[in-house]
Amino acid sequence: MAPVPPGIRFLASFNRDQWYRAFTFSLTFLLYTSFHLSRKPISIVKSELHKNCSALNELSTASSSQLPNLHTAAECSWKPFDKSNYKQLLGAMDYSFLCAYAVGMFLSGIIGERLPIRLYLTFGMLMSGLFTCLFGLGYIYSIHSLGFYIFVQVANGLVQTTGWPSVVTCIGNWFGKGRRGLIMGIWNSHTSVGNILGSLIAGYWVSSNWGLSFIVPGLIIAAMGIICFLFLIEHPNDLRSIHAVQNPQKLTKNWNGTNGHKQLYHSYKQGDKYENWDTELLLPQDNSSVSVPVQQVVVVKSESEPSAISFMGALRIPGVIEFSLCLLFAKLVSYTFLFWLPLYITKTAHLDAKKAGDLSTLFDVGGIVGGILAGVISDKLGKRATTCAVMLLLAAPILYGFSMISEFGLGPTIGMLLVCGGLVNGPYALITTAVAADLGTHKSLKGNARALSTVTAIIDGTGSVGAAIGPLLAGVLSSQGWDQVFYMLMAADFLALLIFKMFYSENTKYIYVRPPPKQRKKRSHFFQPKIK
Repeated sequence: MAPVPPGIRFLASFNRDQWYRAFTFSLTFLLYTSFHLSRKPISIVKSELHKNCSALNELSTASSSQLPNLHTAAECSWKPFDKSNYKQLLGAMDYSFLCAYAVGMFLSGIIGERLPIRLYLTFGMLMSGLFTCLFGLGYIYSIHSLGFYIFVQVANGLVQTTGWPSVVTCIGNWFGKGRRGLIMGIWNSHTSVGNILGSLIAGYWVSSNWGLSFIVPGLIIAAMGIICFLFLIEHPNDLRSIHAVQNPQKLTKNWNGTNGHKQLYHSYKQGDKYENWDTELLLPQDNSSVSVPVQQVVVVKSESEPSAISFMGALRIPGVIEFSLCLLFAKLVSYTFLFWLPLYITKTAHLDAKKAGDLSTLFDVGGIVGGILAGVISDKLGKRATTCAVMLLLAAPILYGFSMISEFGLGPTIGMLLVCGGLVNGPYALITTAVAADLGTHKSLKGNARALSTVTAIIDGTGSVGAAIGPLLAGVLSSQGWDQVFYMLMAADFLALLIFKMFYSENTKYIYVRPPPKQRKKRSHFFQPKIK
């Protein structure tokens, strides 16, 4: 008999649950990659919506026999972005998307707790694909109305809020707290992977037909929505119910329910119809698998599930407010780079839209490394807030260095883009994934697992407020010079250190708690000795 190949032996070493866990990890990774892939084109197309007409005029004067003479912005830019206040108009488009996203996120988490994740996420992805394609159709049908583009951005911002609470809840259901920082650090790289792919796809068509820069990503996210509908498994118990229906004669006692109580799934025949019950069986108190005839099973309704946590209840979880405010400023910096970095490179390095878009992907490459590194360090030290604080402190001077070095050539710019991406996106990635999952399953919830989506939405929704403010401020300040934009970003990084209470708790013998409002007077009311 021939020996089994080592690769097959490796694959066979994983059990069924591990395979499903890996499948869910990969699927949710690809689903949210498509969300960011569809957001990136607007930053690539900006330099095409308003071109550097003065440079084109100089080029046409030097080669008048080969190029037509361009005299006004209207002849080389896309209306209505051909005016002198084009930066404010482009900033308004970013703001409309991000403001709608921020407002919708607070509602999305609450809705997501009460609807099937798979259907909720599928609807959001299909609608996001529709509105992304609509923006590109503005080029195909020569639409020059600012109101049309603002409407599309607002609608797209609202439907895209279905994504983050859904995928974080799903991944949180499948993975426990062990090595959560590392696992979610790797998983969160979908943000940067989506930005990179979105930049490359949009950059391919930006100079020839920028409408396709939106239509192709829109079709991709819609297709991923169909895949989500067909294959997403929200919770391990959903999978176990399928096996129980397929094997009703063999029921295993020690399956855990979503809220801590024992649950089994049982199918019985009534006429020609099979019905499924969420059941708790009165079986012997041992841990063995018990085979019983279906007719002899005693069915008792399980205790009712705890209701989904309220908005104010989620805010009372220690750390939710602090990390939400920290993310507000961290995301402000990250999204300012997301929406304005290609245009900044175009203006300072004098590159065309495609080359600037390709170069901007290095920021996201650094973000992948930074997110994984933040997860590994926080797992090793057991200190999420400390890891975020150190990276934020380092990011501020690095941003100033980037604004100086980017004027000295391509080589230094590449290096600083990688470093900036790691330090800026590291805390952002850690807070939106591992920290949100930790807080959504906090011990103060006493086993209620129906808080993860709401907590995630509060944290990311607050961060999205910063994401809306940052690009808008960048559009206003850039008219006074790019130095003003970088000063604003450095100030935001320092303000992100609002997690000092969590930092203090991690590095002393005291633990941070959130007492009732009437007791919040003394330091001792917030910090209590840790119980070993």
